[in-house]
Amino acid sequence: MSMITERPVSNPAGQPPVRSAEESPARSRDVRAVVAAYVTLTKPRIVELLLVTTVPAMMLAHGGLPSLWLVAVVLVGGSLAAGAASVLNCYIDRDIDQLMRRTKRRPLPAHTVTPRNALIFGLVLAAVSIALMAAFTNLLAAGLTLAAIVYYDVVYTLWLKRTTTANTFWGGACGAAPVLIGWAAVTGTLSPVAWGLFAVVFFWQMPHFYPLAMKYKDDYARAGIPMLPVVATVRRVNFEIVFFAWLTVLASLAVWALGLSPVYGVPALVVGAIFLVEAHKLAGRASRGEPVKPMRLFHWSTTYLTVVFAAAALDALL
Repeated sequence: MSMITERPVSNPAGQPPVRSAEESPARSRDVRAVVAAYVTLTKPRIVELLLVTTVPAMMLAHGGLPSLWLVAVVLVGGSLAAGAASVLNCYIDRDIDQLMRRTKRRPLPAHTVTPRNALIFGLVLAAVSIALMAAFTNLLAAGLTLAAIVYYDVVYTLWLKRTTTANTFWGGACGAAPVLIGWAAVTGTLSPVAWGLFAVVFFWQMPHFYPLAMKYKDDYARAGIPMLPVVATVRRVNFEIVFFAWLTVLASLAVWALGLSPVYGVPALVVGAIFLVEAHKLAGRASRGEPVKPMRLFHWSTTYLTVVFAAAALDALL
């Protein structure tokens, strides 16, 4: 951060020093840079994706549009919780983030934010999110929120991520937790449909993340993180991408069978078929040693999940 200094300016005796007119824009830029750094720590793109799954789950739980106040509380609380988990993840992973090209510009490796301030920021966000959920929803939703944060940062980030090739699989529970939290906030319980939607997001994370890990496998190898594409054969990675893509689509169809209408089922079937084709294409090219574009499946997987949950929301309204 740039230092703001005072220029010598003629100053009548007894009057406070006169600051240069250039200081105000400089100070404004510094404030914006600090705010942007703290926002970056929360990983906003991840927050956006999690919210895409939360609102449709709430709508299905209610059988329509829930109270806008409840939706707002869950969205704010969920955003703060996801942001807290991401900030604490950045705090814990600051040693390996500085070794990876993809992450070395994050605020902690770049020394834009101090580790102490990041830790305090993450803990405050977590406390506020849990308090908000406990005060305005119910204890089940608040407990699930707390559990998701602890699981992601303690179980996944501190332990699983650095020790096992199954880290993405076990970490998938965190990404799928907002579905359960949203459902619990509306009903105070968890139904088979809620668990079905949880399964969709849980299984989806392997064919979603493995392509990203393929693209950045050298980064993960440099940091000593045993992501599957780093330590396993191409054949094994291909198998898991296709296997979990199939489980994702089957889980989405199981949700249809639990009582949803064709308004949900038909779009889920169509985008599911495209998702499977893309997964098989990537696996086929990689196994033949042909040039691959793993980010194509990565981006398509995001579209797939968005369409499936948008269809679920529409089903709840009709």
